Amino acid sequence: MDILNSGYDCKGRRIMKIIKKILYFILGLLGLFCGFVLVCAFRPDIGEAIAGFLYPEQSPTMKAEISSASENDYEFDINEIDKNVDTGVYNNRENDLNFEGNEDQEKGNIESDRQGIGKDIVSDYLPPDQSEIVIPENVSGRNGYQQIQDEQEQIDEETAGKLQSQLDNGYTGDGLDFDPVYYPYYAMLDEKGKYLYRQIYANANELYSVFAPVEAVTAGELKNIFSAVVNDHPELFWMETAYAGKYTRSGQCVELNLKFNRTVQNLESAKYYFNENANQILAGEQNLSSNYEKEKFVHDALLDKISYNLGAEMNQSAYSALVNGQTVCAGYARAFQYLLQQLGIPCYYCTGYAGESHAWNIVALDDGYYNVDATWDDTGSGTYDYFNKTDADYASNHIRKELSVYLPPCNGQAYRDLEKAAENNRLKSLEDVGMTEEQVMTDIQRYYENCYEQIIRNGTGRYTFYNVIEGENLLNEWYQNYQNESYRQAYMEDAMNAVGASSCEMELGIEELQGGRYLITHEISVW
Repeated sequence: MDILNSGYDCKGRRIMKIIKKILYFILGLLGLFCGFVLVCAFRPDIGEAIAGFLYPEQSPTMKAEISSASENDYEFDINEIDKNVDTGVYNNRENDLNFEGNEDQEKGNIESDRQGIGKDIVSDYLPPDQSEIVIPENVSGRNGYQQIQDEQEQIDEETAGKLQSQLDNGYTGDGLDFDPVYYPYYAMLDEKGKYLYRQIYANANELYSVFAPVEAVTAGELKNIFSAVVNDHPELFWMETAYAGKYTRSGQCVELNLKFNRTVQNLESAKYYFNENANQILAGEQNLSSNYEKEKFVHDALLDKISYNLGAEMNQSAYSALVNGQTVCAGYARAFQYLLQQLGIPCYYCTGYAGESHAWNIVALDDGYYNVDATWDDTGSGTYDYFNKTDADYASNHIRKELSVYLPPCNGQAYRDLEKAAENNRLKSLEDVGMTEEQVMTDIQRYYENCYEQIIRNGTGRYTFYNVIEGENLLNEWYQNYQNESYRQAYMEDAMNAVGASSCEMELGIEELQGGRYLITHEISVW
C-alpha cells in the first residue's frame, strides 16, 4: 500500500509541474504582448513598419529614413527634404539622408530644386558637361566655397505648440524692397519667399537670431530663401552661411535660428574697419569714367590686397578679404560684389563647381554680362585670364550650380579680352626678335630636334641659341620636361655624344611674345 501511494504521489507531482509550465508560458506570452503594445505606443514608426510588412497594399508613401546617432529616429517626407543636386542624394548637414526614388532619381538626373522659386523664373544658362571639366594646374585647389549648411531638427506637436506660443517674428522687414538689377536672387523667389527673405534680412541686420517664420515654410523652401539672402548681401558679413531650423512632423518650420560670427561681439568696430578698408579702395576710382575701368580697378586692387589662404578666419565673408586680407574664393567674390555694388555696377555672387565647390562673380556692363574669377586671377603677379569672360570661355573649367543657374547667361563681347589685347600690344613681335613664322615650334618633338641641330651646328664651347614655341599647353609641357629632366634623353645626351662633349651646363630664359608665343633663350656651355 505504501508503495502504491508513493507511485500516485509522484505521478501527481509530474502533472502539477506540467500545469505550472503551461501557466508560465501563457504569462510569458502576455508579458511579450504588453511589451509590444508599449513599444508601439512610444514608437509608432515600428508599428507602421510591421503593418507595411503584413499589409503591403496599405503601406504609406515611401519615406526617407535618417541614419544618425541621435536618441530618436525620425522620418521626413521625401518631398520636404532639401536636395543635393550634384549627387542625387538628399543631404542634411546634421544627419545623412538616403533615399530610393524613381528611375530618373537613381540615375542622378535631378533638376535644380525650385522650392520657393517663382513659376515664371527660367534658366537660360546652358551648363557644360562636368565630366569634361579640366582645371589648369596653376589654379588647382584655389577654391574653398562652402555650401549653405541647414541644421534640421524634428520636434513633436506639443513642443511645436509651445514654441509657437513663445516665439515672435522679430523684425518682419515690412517696407523693404530690393531692386532686381542689384539683388537678382530676391527676384527669383515667389511672393511668399520674398516675404521670408525680407524677414531674414531684417533680423540679421538687427542681430535678432531666433524667431518664428512669418509664413509657413518647408526645409527646401527655407534653404533657397536663406541662400538668396546670403548671395545678395555681402554687407551682412557677420552672418554665417549656416542656420538651424526646428520642424514639425508635417515638415513646417516653427523656429529659425540664424548664426553669427565673432564680429558681433563688437559690431560697430567691425563695421568701421570694414567700411574703412572698402573706402580706401573705392577712393582710387574717382577719376575713372567708365564702369569697365572701375571694374578693372577694383579687380586689380583686390589682387594687390588679398592673399589666398584656405585656413583664413571667416573665409566665406567679405570681411575676411577686405579687413583680414586673407580668404578663399568666397571672400574674393563677396568683396568684389560689395565694392562694385557701392559703385552702382550690378555684380552677382555665383556659386558652382570648378574641380571643387567654387565661387566667382557675374558682372553687368553696358553690352551684357561677364564672368569674373578674381581668385584664379590672383596667381603670381596677377593676371586677367579669368576676367570678363563668356560662359563659353568658362565651359572647360566652371559650372554654375544651385540658384546661380538662374542668373543671366554671360555673352558680352565688347569688354572680353581687352586686357590681353593691351598686354599683347606691349609685347614683342616675331619680327622684333628676328624670327619668322616658319621657325615657330608647335610641338615638343620639333623643339627637341631643333635644339639638337643647333648644338651640333655650334659644337663645343659657350654660346646662346633661341627657339619660339606656341601656346600655353606647349609651354607647360616644355616646363615639365625640364623639371623632370626628360629633355636629357630627348636630345641632350645624343647631342653631347655627337660633338664629343663630356659635360654641359645650360641656363634657360622665357619671354612672352605677341600671339601667345614664347621666346626660349638657351645659354649653354658644352665641353
